[in-house]
Amino acid sequence: MKALHIVTFILLVIGGLNWLLVGAFNFNLVTTIFGAGNVTNVVYVLVGLSALVEIFTHKKNCTMC
Repeated sequence: MKALHIVTFILLVIGGLNWLLVGAFNFNLVTTIFGAGNVTNVVYVLVGLSALVEIFTHKKNCTMC
C-alpha cells in the first residue's frame, strides 16, 4: 500500500505542477512531452485516479492527520 501511495503522490505533484504551468504561463508540460493523443489522455486519467485514491486513503496514510 505504501508503494501505491508514493506513486499516486508523485502523479498528483506532476498534475499540480502542470496545472500551475497552464494557469500561469499557458504552457501544458504533459502535452509538450507526450504530444496530443492517447498517451496524454492516459497520463490525465492516471492523475485523476491518483486523486481519487488519495481522497479515500489519505487519512489512513498520513501521519499528520
